[in-house]
Amino acid sequence: MAEATVSAGNASSLIELAASKGARRDELFRRSGIAPERLQDQDNRILMSEYFELMHASQQLTGDPAFALEFGRTVHMQEFSILGLIFHACETVRDAIIQANRYGQLVIDVDVGTADRFQWQRRAAQLWLVDTRPDPNDFPELTEITFGRFMRLTRPFWDTPLVREVNVTHTAPPYADEYERFFEAPTTFDSEWNAMRVDEGRLTQRIAVQPRFAFGILSDHAEQLLQSLEGSKSARGRVESLLMPILHTGDASIDVIAARLAVSRQTLYRQLKAEGVTFETVLDELRHKLAVHYLSGKRTSVNETAYLVGFSEPAAFSRAFKRWTGTNPRSLRPVGGRVRQPTAQG
Repeated sequence: MAEATVSAGNASSLIELAASKGARRDELFRRSGIAPERLQDQDNRILMSEYFELMHASQQLTGDPAFALEFGRTVHMQEFSILGLIFHACETVRDAIIQANRYGQLVIDVDVGTADRFQWQRRAAQLWLVDTRPDPNDFPELTEITFGRFMRLTRPFWDTPLVREVNVTHTAPPYADEYERFFEAPTTFDSEWNAMRVDEGRLTQRIAVQPRFAFGILSDHAEQLLQSLEGSKSARGRVESLLMPILHTGDASIDVIAARLAVSRQTLYRQLKAEGVTFETVLDELRHKLAVHYLSGKRTSVNETAYLVGFSEPAAFSRAFKRWTGTNPRSLRPVGGRVRQPTAQG
């Protein structure tokens, strides 16, 4: 099973909050193993293990063990994800939870099988919103973020909180008294589930703060992002996601990628073959795509682009570029106010 991933925008927002509380950005990047350029596009993905290390680095460098609670409770999701915008374009909280199940993986891609991650369950005539994320105690801070974020999203609509009670499966941390301050509701630790009891009467009250037409626009874009994320779950997509941050090192070999995927070289070869490609093809086409992207963006020279896509010699890069496009990389320059795109050669 592939490791869960988190949006780059989520990680970037976490870094910004930690930096505002005194943590050094360079140290956060170093401890988490995340290269800064990977966070430039908010829709990029990072591994859950990297996010885990980033969270713990933030807690340590800010001296705030309750940092995850504060991150969830204070940083609005609409600052870094389209899901936050969609939430506020929904008619009701019930509608918003449907969209959270649909597009939540754009923020954090957790595998819960075919079931919805967030489920409504009734106990003793009370309605609970349950987070069914597997193995939640492996990373309890994620529960803190998720519940805190739900509070942040719903709190502006009413004078009193929508959530009346919180249950979490993890043991009470040393900062347990912070829970009721952040959630404004009593919290039970070591529970059998991660769940929030809600004021059911409010679930059908209108909450939309965005025009209705915005919902269609936002959901169309979210669908495109979702399709892209689903594509990254293929063997090829996983290989590409691991290749991109290490292309410039010149160590982008099948052995390195297989090790990072925790599979043998032969297994990875078979997985790619089943999708009709080889590792060499994936690497070559990724270099081609990124080279055109860098040069078209006018922010890198030919020599810099050669380095970024993994060529130690500019001459070797030029030969590869000629093979890809039929032209020299220096020809990719603005013409008449537009970038002249190379013509692909069969």
